[in-house]
This record gives sequence, C-alpha cells and structure tokens, in this order.
Amino acid sequence: MARVSMQERRRRSWWRGLGYGLLVVFGLLAVLWAVFATPDIPVERLKAKYASDASQFVELSPGTIIHVRDEGPRSGFPVVLVHGSNASLHTWEPWVQRLTAKGYRVVTLDLPAHGLSGPTPQGDYTNAAYVRIVEQLVDRLGLTRFALGGNSMGGGVAWRYAVRHPDRLAALILVDATGQPAPKGSSPPLGFRLARVPIARDLLATVTPRGLIDKSFKQSISNQAIATPAMVDRYWELLLYPGNRRATVQRFGQYQGDDGAAGKLKALTVPTLLLWGREDRLIPVSVAAWFSQQLPNARVTLLDGIGHIPMEEAPDRSLAPVLELLGTVQPTVSAAETPRQSA
Repeated sequence: MARVSMQERRRRSWWRGLGYGLLVVFGLLAVLWAVFATPDIPVERLKAKYASDASQFVELSPGTIIHVRDEGPRSGFPVVLVHGSNASLHTWEPWVQRLTAKGYRVVTLDLPAHGLSGPTPQGDYTNAAYVRIVEQLVDRLGLTRFALGGNSMGGGVAWRYAVRHPDRLAALILVDATGQPAPKGSSPPLGFRLARVPIARDLLATVTPRGLIDKSFKQSISNQAIATPAMVDRYWELLLYPGNRRATVQRFGQYQGDDGAAGKLKALTVPTLLLWGREDRLIPVSVAAWFSQQLPNARVTLLDGIGHIPMEEAPDRSLAPVLELLGTVQPTVSAAETPRQSA
C-alpha cells in the first residue's frame, strides 16, 4: 500500500478542519435563526389593528390588491399622497385629518409590499411599476385633475408620474424626495444599509428584530418625540405582513439607480413645492437645491429642526406651504375638470 506523504496528510487534515468549521458556523447560524427569526403576523390581525372605516382593498389587476383610503368630500379638490420606502399610508394621517377638515378629498394608498397591500404576483417593485400602480388607481377613481404628493421613494414615484402625465396634475408636492443620482452627504439608516448586503438581505427577510426598526426610524427623524412605542410598532408590524420582507429584499435588488427619468424634469412646468426637513440625514437638503435647478416652476421650503418625515414630525408647519400652493392652483381648475365620482 502506498505511503501517504506528510504534505498529503496535512492537506486532508486542513480540509477536514475546514469542514468541521463550516459545520460549526452553519450550526450556530441555524441556532441564531431559530432564536431570533421573526414570524409574519397574520393578515387579519394586521387589518384589525391598522385598517380603518375608510380602508378599501382595490384589485387593480389579477392578484394585485391595494389598500386605499379615499377620504373627505367627493366634491372636494383631490390630493393624492404616496408614502416612502418601508412606510405606509398611515404616514399621511396628520395631513389627511387637516386637509379633509378643510374640504379636500384625499387619496392615500399602500404601495405593493408595503402596509396592508402585500406583495404582487409579478414581484415587480421598481419605480416604473409603482408609477403604473398610481396610474391604475387614479384612473379607477376617475381623477382627471388633482394634486400629487410623495415622500422619499414616494416622491420619486410622484415626479415620475408627473413627467408622464403633466396635463393631469394641478400641483406636485415633493417631500424629501428621491431623484438626484448619488447625492452627496446622504447617510441611509442602518436597516437600509443592511438590506443592500447580500447575506444580510437574506437574514432580513426572516430576522427582523423590533430594535432594528426602532433604530432605523430614529435615525430618519429629527423630532424624536414622535418615536413612540406605538409608532415604532406600526412600522415594524406592517413590515411583518406576510411576504412584505421578502418583497423588500427583491425591491432593493431591483434598484436601478439613475434610470434616466430625471433628465425630463426640466420640461415639467407643473407648479411644484419642494418641502424638506433641514436635518434630513437620509436625503439631505442639497437634493432640494438640485430639484429646484431641474424644475422651472418650483418653490423650496426648508423646515428647521425636522428630518426625513415632515408630515409626521411637524404636521401643521409642514402642511402650511402645501395649503398655500393648493390655494393658488385650485382656482385654475375649471368646473369641467372637476373629477367625476367613482362608482
């Protein structure tokens, strides 16, 4: 029998050691996953807690069901609001209460894989897909002339809709919106950064500790008083809607960066409000300055002491310039352009 050389024995020993080491690592990961894995929350439980009397679940296409709230008088001037990444229509509630009290009709929605809408069969969560959701929804509601607003990612959806349908918008409201390719000074929250790391992405689809959401939310805002346990619970629990976390991983994987749409902003003459928290660390105020250079009919309002979510951090202060804008564009909407009531 051939004698095994010392070098060969060492090589085999190294591979055995590596194999045992990997087994230990995978074993530890399995134990950690078993201990820390966060289960989904049943849909009916989430609806019982976070739906309201105004909630509707509208099927825009087979399998794509969107949580929508259409509030205020149907004769009121319509305002459509689109939330940001990992948020929900609840982020607009402070504005909705104030706008409807003043006679506006306000439509809010949970984008697919957010809030109570859940994932879609196609698994497409790009900006273009979200613009199509807004297109389908406003058509379903029969809105022919309205104001459109969006925060963060929702702002990116809003201006992309405006580029495609400038004739349908009386006003555009961009609240700490995405749009500038690779803005300087941006510091994404911890949860966003982890979602871009391959191994961490897979873990985030099943392991989502409340503490992570708490930390990410607090990093996004300046007015820390709003980070109540109930507020953090809302962001965390809606992320645990079945399929939302896996879809969030897909969405980050589908991110296209500069998709070329921003090049069309200079041709957009819709009256626009650029509303920004001066202390936004996620999308800094330099992006507001960039937007103002792109949009020929834009005004900028900066809010001192406010971060990334002005409508929740300072509802009255953030809404004041919005009401001013709406007051200037409403008289231009003729009776013939008044939106027809949906069936």
